[in-house]
Amino acid sequence: MALQMQTEQVANAYGRWAPVYDLVFGPVFRQGRRAAIDVAEQIGGRILEVGVGTGISLPGYGRANRITGVDISEPMLDKARERVRALRLDHIDQIAVMDAENMDFADDSFDVVVAQYVVTSVPNPEKALDEFARVVRPGGEIVITTRVGAERGLRGSIEKTLMPVTSRLGFRTEFAFSRYTDWARTAAGIELVERRALPPLGHFSLVRFRKLPAAQDMIREPMPAPANEVVQ
Repeated sequence: MALQMQTEQVANAYGRWAPVYDLVFGPVFRQGRRAAIDVAEQIGGRILEVGVGTGISLPGYGRANRITGVDISEPMLDKARERVRALRLDHIDQIAVMDAENMDFADDSFDVVVAQYVVTSVPNPEKALDEFARVVRPGGEIVITTRVGAERGLRGSIEKTLMPVTSRLGFRTEFAFSRYTDWARTAAGIELVERRALPPLGHFSLVRFRKLPAAQDMIREPMPAPANEVVQ
């Protein structure tokens, strides 16, 4: 029951954001959206965007790809559906209400999972990450844009102080990057391949995980996670 109440809180918060979301967050997250789309299209194919919101990123995907978008907020998705119709985005296969922590897709359904500024907004981030790993195919990638907390110093103190307020608005200010690296170390067949700073002010990052093919996963040995570089 507690999880349901928290999920409803997030859904309600973004329902209130729906009328002004593009105006408030569109410019701030523009470069991050473009970076995530560019990375996703290096793999291409079947792309799932979790937390698609108003669909602001949908026109950025090339029409050679097939896009599915899900979000917890019906009012946000109403905006996304309007955008798909108005722009005749015929490469969008589905827009659906769905919980990032419990998605109605079969295992290995997508070539890429994109989650833009979503992980810090769900009640149980690691559970959502588990779902991303479940629905992406072996060899595919999870592409995340995310806020990363300072953890210490003045900014870290401010972020902790703001948490009771921002959580009611639908997102966390305090979120250590170690939550990603800890998850990747314990998740079966997942490796961290990139962390890249994004504007504004380096408070955001693009993070990529790869789901290893089964044979590669069997022979993999534990390695320290990369900090700010790409590992190929």
